[in-house]
Amino acid sequence: MNTGTPGAAQRAPHSADPPELDAVDHAVLRALHRDPRAAFADVAEAAGVHERTVARRLERMTATGHVRFTAALIPEYQGEGITAELAVRCAPGRVHETALAIARRPETRSVEVATGALEVFAELNAPGHDALLTLVDSVIGRLDGVVDIHSSVVLRLLLTASDWAPYDEEPTAVRRLAMAGLEVPPPLTVDDLDRRLVALLGADARMSTTRLARELRVSETTARRRLARLMTSHILHLRLHADPAVLGYPVEVRFRVGVAQSSLDAAVRQLAHEPAVRHLVVTTGTAGLLGYSSHRDLADLHAFTARVFPRLGAGTQVETALLMRTYKRAGVAETAPAGPV
Repeated sequence: MNTGTPGAAQRAPHSADPPELDAVDHAVLRALHRDPRAAFADVAEAAGVHERTVARRLERMTATGHVRFTAALIPEYQGEGITAELAVRCAPGRVHETALAIARRPETRSVEVATGALEVFAELNAPGHDALLTLVDSVIGRLDGVVDIHSSVVLRLLLTASDWAPYDEEPTAVRRLAMAGLEVPPPLTVDDLDRRLVALLGADARMSTTRLARELRVSETTARRRLARLMTSHILHLRLHADPAVLGYPVEVRFRVGVAQSSLDAAVRQLAHEPAVRHLVVTTGTAGLLGYSSHRDLADLHAFTARVFPRLGAGTQVETALLMRTYKRAGVAETAPAGPV
């Protein structure tokens, strides 16, 4: 699961098979992961190759859709709308088409199917409670094949895919706050100019400052200052997104953790210390924590679950599910095989 607003990611055809990367590809991704707007000359120097090689490699990787640049203002950090997590139970044989239908909805940001019950999991953002009720009951609830829906509301966003840094040993600033049990800073106040700037970055995250200024009809100094202000804030996620499988982490897990309220903060801090955890939220419901983690193989997953979850305390209830297919990620629908799951 990857937090981002629908439409924020650059659209690219998404092939079924991720590209195979070599050392040069990883060097390019490592540099751009740290600075998505880095000049090709700087990326080339870091990777030890020519600028033209960087351009060719990046074009090849982004052409598959498994690697792309994204830019979005995060509504949870801004207090905009309401974010909900859905578990949609389906009739046998209807999981695939239900997941596709939910993924087509502009409100959904991620959609996947995991092991366990015949359920489709989805994250969505709605303008308010009435809009959420209408979407869940009158839209998704009326899809053919839907048997039942369980919903929970996100109370606190702790970690997003932007805080999963497989190339870096140092945690992100947001992860460090979660590790310490601290809240993120108050959000910046954004205006129409900021939103138009982010929309341009959503279309081309590497658009030059000169062109940004021209499109916004402001001075280049103003565009540069606005961009710098947003990029140093946690409310803007401007990043190079690569599917975990592309980076060598094909095993993805969704987990729900039920802990006593008195133990919740300690569980949050402990899970935030785990680099494999790439998404973590506090939700309503009996299972107060929902998260996702990425692993190199099943043995790595087993070691993770055996080591991490028992440390969360006696009485902790943990439910894990292995993702079998992802239909939408970071607001972008992925091309899924035509057949059933």
